[in-house]
Formats: sequence, structure tokens, C-alpha cells
Amino acid sequence: MTLEQAASPETQAATLTEALHERIRQDIILGALPPASKLKLEHLSKAYGVSVNTLRETLSRLAADGLVVAEGQRGFAVLPVSNDDLRDITQMRQLLECQALRLSIERGDLDWESRVVAAYHKLHKVEELVEERPDELGESWERYNQEFHSALISNCQSRWLKFYYQAMYDHSRRYRMISLKARPFPRAQSAAEHKAILEAALARDADRASAILEAHILKGAAMDDALIDPAKRPKSGPHQSNTSEPASHKPGATKMAQRRKHI
Repeated sequence: MTLEQAASPETQAATLTEALHERIRQDIILGALPPASKLKLEHLSKAYGVSVNTLRETLSRLAADGLVVAEGQRGFAVLPVSNDDLRDITQMRQLLECQALRLSIERGDLDWESRVVAAYHKLHKVEELVEERPDELGESWERYNQEFHSALISNCQSRWLKFYYQAMYDHSRRYRMISLKARPFPRAQSAAEHKAILEAALARDADRASAILEAHILKGAAMDDALIDPAKRPKSGPHQSNTSEPASHKPGATKMAQRRKHI
């Protein structure tokens, strides 16, 4: 008997709900479901292959996560973007991540160093090539960038601090994906900052590491109104439209959906 056969209907339903939650969350963060787009239940239930009730439950959870807005009788919509929201997210991420980094450095040991160095090695290798092959390596860069930041704070023992950090990281990542579609990301500058953060962290210089990280987060969040306001944003592809159809369910988007699985 397989695990699937042994699992109770309740367990199977919970697994489906978790998978759907993660899939829609990624579609929102990566921009397949654009900011402020209406999430029509009947349409999306067919697109994701789930019941309307399961979809409604998942969207309610995403509303609690702050990625979806519940509009009462009008249903659900993806959270809009704004300069004020971006500034708020940036300030919160600076507070949370820099404090987590300090606590992680204080408890730094050989295992932590190994995780940080290994994560940086992968990120550095991609940073050397991504400028020449952005379409091919852009998503790998994003994944390894997140792994590096997570490794830096991995020795922080505060579960809640890391929980809220991850929430702010996901929200800031949503803005970063909007920016990447509109203009090239200055990865050379980012690479230099990553190296400086690594060196300060390994030297156990919490003050310097935190100061560089704080500036690094602020620079990464620098956007103007044209990148945030959908009416002003450059139209460079099909995912810029204000539609509730995820890109993974549009014709020709199969490869993109497959790549998203690894992020």
C-alpha cells in the first residue's frame, strides 16, 4: 500500500490545500497574478483544477498572509502595490533581517559558516554569468539570492523573528519581480554588497554586516512611480496585464511554470 493510498481523505485534502496555497502564493509573488487583479473564483477553479470551496479557503489564507485582499461580496483581489507599501515593507525588512543577522552572528559556529559560504558560492557563480544570460539565469539568481540571505540569519534562534522576516522578504520579492520586468537589475553592485556582507559576517563584525545589509535592502527596493503604478508601468510582456489568469495556465507558458517549481 502506498502512502497516498494509506492517507486519510482529510490528509489528502490538507495536502491539496497546502499545494494550492503555495502555488497561488508563488504566482502572486512572481507576478503571474498581477497586483490589483480580480481573482474570479469560477475562472481560477478551472485554471488550478480545484473546487470553488477549496479555492475560497486558500484565498482567505492568502488574505491573512497579506497577499490577497478580501472585498466582501465582491470576492478577492491581489494586493495592490504602492510607494507607501514598498517603503513600509523595506523598513520592516531592515529592522527584522538586520536584527536576525546580529543574533545569528552572535551564535555563529562552524556549521553556520559552512551554510553561509556554500550559499554565497552558488550565488557568486551565478552572479558572474547572469548579466550575459539574464533570461536563462535570472530565476536561478533570485533563488540563490534568497538562499544566501536565509543562510545569513539561519543561526538566529527566534522563530517569530524569522517568521515575520520571511513574510517581509516575500512581499519585497513581489516588488522586485515588478522592477525586473521593467528595467535591468544592477547585479554588479549587488554582488559587491553580497561579498562585503559575507566578509563582515565571517569576521563576526555584526555592526558592519548589519550596516551593509541595511543599505543593501534599501538600494534593492529603490523604485519610482512608473514601476509601481500599473497605468504607468512599461508594457514589456503578457504578464503585465491586469488579469486574474495565472501565466502558468496561458498558452506557451508551460516552461515558465516548470521553472517556477524550483524557486
